[in-house]
Amino acid sequence: MSQVAAPRGRTCSRSPRSRTLRSVATLTSAVLAVSVLAGCSSDDEGEQAAAAAQDNAPAARDKVADGGTMRWAVDALPTTLNAFQADADGATNRVAGAVLPSLYTLDARGRPQRNADYLESAKVVETEPKQVVLYKLNQQAVWSDGREIGAPDFVAQWRALSGRDTAYWTARNSGYERIERIERGKDDLEVRVTFGKPYADWQSLFTPLYPKEVMGSPSSFNDGARSALKATAGPFELKGIDRKSGEITLVRSSRWWGQPAKLDTLRLKAVPRAERVAALSAGSLDLAEIDRAAADRIALAARDARSGANGGQVLTHGPGAGITPAAALRSWALAHGSDEAQAEVVKAAREKNQQAIAQYASEQSALGKFVVRKSLEPAYTQLSLNGESGPLADERVRRAVARALNRQELAEAVLKPLGLPARPPGSHLALAGQAAYADSSDALGDQDTKEARALLSDAGWVPGGANKKPAGTKAGSESVEKAPEKKAAEGGAGKPEAAKPGSAQWQADVASNEGLYIVGDDKPGGSATVPADGKAGESARGVGGPENGTSVLAPAPAAALQSVAVLRQAESLDTGTTPGAEAKGQPAGRPDNGVAGAYAPLGTAAPAAPAAASQALGKDGKALDLRFVLPSGPGSESLRAVGDKIVRMLDAVGIRTTVTKVADESFFKDHVASGDYDLALYSWPASAFPATDARPIFAKPEPASDGSLLVEQNYARVGTDRIDQLFDQAVATLDEEESRELVRQADARIWAAAGSIPLYQRPQLVAARPELLNAGAWGFAAPRYQDIGWKKPASARGAERNTNK
Repeated sequence: MSQVAAPRGRTCSRSPRSRTLRSVATLTSAVLAVSVLAGCSSDDEGEQAAAAAQDNAPAARDKVADGGTMRWAVDALPTTLNAFQADADGATNRVAGAVLPSLYTLDARGRPQRNADYLESAKVVETEPKQVVLYKLNQQAVWSDGREIGAPDFVAQWRALSGRDTAYWTARNSGYERIERIERGKDDLEVRVTFGKPYADWQSLFTPLYPKEVMGSPSSFNDGARSALKATAGPFELKGIDRKSGEITLVRSSRWWGQPAKLDTLRLKAVPRAERVAALSAGSLDLAEIDRAAADRIALAARDARSGANGGQVLTHGPGAGITPAAALRSWALAHGSDEAQAEVVKAAREKNQQAIAQYASEQSALGKFVVRKSLEPAYTQLSLNGESGPLADERVRRAVARALNRQELAEAVLKPLGLPARPPGSHLALAGQAAYADSSDALGDQDTKEARALLSDAGWVPGGANKKPAGTKAGSESVEKAPEKKAAEGGAGKPEAAKPGSAQWQADVASNEGLYIVGDDKPGGSATVPADGKAGESARGVGGPENGTSVLAPAPAAALQSVAVLRQAESLDTGTTPGAEAKGQPAGRPDNGVAGAYAPLGTAAPAAPAAASQALGKDGKALDLRFVLPSGPGSESLRAVGDKIVRMLDAVGIRTTVTKVADESFFKDHVASGDYDLALYSWPASAFPATDARPIFAKPEPASDGSLLVEQNYARVGTDRIDQLFDQAVATLDEEESRELVRQADARIWAAAGSIPLYQRPQLVAARPELLNAGAWGFAAPRYQDIGWKKPASARGAERNTNK
């Protein structure tokens, strides 16, 4: 079985910390109004970045009132406040962003920027014989207990996260394991960090920075920061967590030396996404990420408010809107008819309908007081192709699946209705507007039905092949399968390079081996996995189950939101499925009586085949049928609609699919992470540090000592040695442009391997009160918590102007 770690990056909750682009968890958060680097992006990519600007009601601080409370929805209360533990989530990272030091924050293009509130300067001061970074801390920076932030905090965090002491229950150690030593400079405000191996992404470290009281011992790291923080150092401080009411209360910090927070109080309220419309209409929230359905309701409420339709008139949408006069008359007649038993039933139904109509109208009236702020989230939804075994272990079949997809059509279906740019991502490792972005999708190619069929034919999948027995097989016998280990070795886990020798792509993809090191040489203990008790190895809290032989790590900090984010993708797409038609854990019935077998429940005879089904392919007596796993919950309708479009595209080239709907809570852990799927849809966040954060997502799976496959976060189980080498070289060079070029080369190889196909950048939809400023759809940028607040009343602004005269 595969041993895996859940996605990382501060989504995979990913509400991420400043080093990642946001929120599982983790997965899975926008491309902003920026110009694009010449030579890296096309005009279309520049338009995409410009069209998806931040939408957060930006305002100067003098336009923001002092005081007040803002209530902000989170998916759930955090189980830990330690962002470096495996069960950290979006709420963990939101608290950390408000109360702990972030040495670097992300700007509108997803680039790390020095945070002057904590750092006077930070730069590489030596490269030979070792890389040395000198940090000079803000002299005013202190913890809430009055102690200055300094070298002892850096040392404690390095020791906790280096991976050398397995008593620390850490989720990751990327970068920290490269540090050789940390020294005090002329005082505690100067910190010299010496790296044993060059590290290009050094700006990713020490964010968030925890006090030494948290990082100083395994007990304080593992348990001491799960429900409280001994010291903080941000514009807000933690007042408390009320698990009964589901609220975290942050208050303006009296020790904060920077620009003071505008709000007195910031309340983070645990409200599941399915309940947010009700919470917004009840007036218990001021800011909340929402799905497409909720955004549509707010838009309708605003339209009705303008037209007066909700002022006593009958709404043209919602419960009762489809009742015709004839149906209403018939219902009245039955309710007042001579059949008393039937009349009672009809009266009860009419009363229930009236209550639903009244509740809907009341909610719409309240929703009219909100606006929807929207952008593109710095995350993309992908189709993952499990290359560990089965037909998809053959690179030709994976490439055929990819060539069957019209990515542009899928992106437009999701994003166009929202007025957002709909260009499919051209990179697995960066998004349009980021410095490392380059469209490398040509390494795989665009949609081409003819080419897809040719690839399948070359792989032996031909019409009628399901009726043919393998050559040399005796009648009635079964063909012998290759051992899974051999398939993995021959298939996706280690396929040779896809680029043809001598081609332009091949020549452009040749990089020097200078600076190359072998992964594992510098990892104490290697990439440890977690046993069922969750108390050994590099990580501490496993969430997997022994029933499938897989230990699954909870989302790591860089992807702490994947478990949640993975279930709320494609939120802008309407679904055509029939409510209640999907049985959890079972393939769903096809809603449109389409291709035979595409949606048929297991064991069900196929209906008469339409024209497209006659092209269904087979090989050696087996049909080409891929298991497409999708979540079944009420928040995943739009993701299933995307899946339905993909099924139709695969039908067109003769690839059959069996769609299996599973419970949301088991979709990622029990299917994607454990490898129990052929096709799946989920999201990854983009990162400001792809050489570090993306490597485990695309690393070549390796056999573990127990014979299982160690896949890190590569849930497609497709990788090559060359991709690993390019990542290793990219993270080991201190030349920024060289590092970006190596990342782009790695991305071209990832496209060619066809283990995952980026489909569209996710929409970011946020409901907000119009008077709330500097809050909404931030896109790439990290929130600046001290600037969030309420618009000053006009009278207050006028009085201020008169005072200033």
